[in-house]
Amino acid sequence: MMQQYLDAFISAFEGTVNYTWKSIVFEVPLYKNFFWGLVAISLLVWVLEILFPWRKEQSIFRKDFWLDAFYMFFNFFIFSIVIAGVYKILGIVFGQLGVTAESIALINTSSWPVWAELLLFFVLLDFVQWITHIALHKFPVFWRFHQVHHSVKEMGFAAHLRYHWMENILYKPLKTFGVMILGGFEPEQAYIVHFVAIAIGHLNHANIKLTYGPLKYIFNNPVMHLYHHSYVLPEGKYGVNFGLSLSVWDYLFGTHHIPEDGGKIPLGYPGDDQMPKGFWGQLVYGFKKIKS
Repeated sequence: MMQQYLDAFISAFEGTVNYTWKSIVFEVPLYKNFFWGLVAISLLVWVLEILFPWRKEQSIFRKDFWLDAFYMFFNFFIFSIVIAGVYKILGIVFGQLGVTAESIALINTSSWPVWAELLLFFVLLDFVQWITHIALHKFPVFWRFHQVHHSVKEMGFAAHLRYHWMENILYKPLKTFGVMILGGFEPEQAYIVHFVAIAIGHLNHANIKLTYGPLKYIFNNPVMHLYHHSYVLPEGKYGVNFGLSLSVWDYLFGTHHIPEDGGKIPLGYPGDDQMPKGFWGQLVYGFKKIKS
């Protein structure tokens, strides 16, 4: 049994390393190449920040720009390589326990048109992530790790993927569960959903003023998300505007809050001065005892 787990771990690790390398050297088609897709989306949104800055006094290379840029590649690729084997082992364990996509599937989308499957996939995963995001704020044990993301003091596109690696541990199983509810559905075209989510997330954190007009009630936007990062929250609230790609959940469940749109508000959280400034310090921060 242990040999099976070890073989699965090594296989998943090597497979992820090989796929990442193939992506870097253009052996993966560009339309589904997440390495160069992330680079292209990041450069595009950064250019928009430079051309149409919302907070004009903010530097092009804002505070922690390079730290956040490193976080993007660490969380999206390096950590994915490290953790791939663990997820593979968990898949084997759940399979041995009889927990499979077929056993918990609630919806069969096999006869649906591709566009409808992708739309459901997008909406369902976003809702799962919205619930997870609330948990990251509500429960102190999770909030300790999520503080890394909220330690950003100047917003820019790269802040999107500045988060503690433990968030991958929390998000991934729930996202996988969402996929299993759809009978294990994640078609080849699912890369479209992932690219859209990256683009929306980058824009939400960018130094650009966008609200999308009436569509603001459906899609999250930079103005709305800035208040998610506000240092000062409404009295009695542990957070607001939890939506990732979609804002509709916050409007439906009353967690939206956009008092104005000037863009010049203090960011962070009370006690953020205790957050280490460097990557390695932030990497272990959530496991340390809270200072009295």
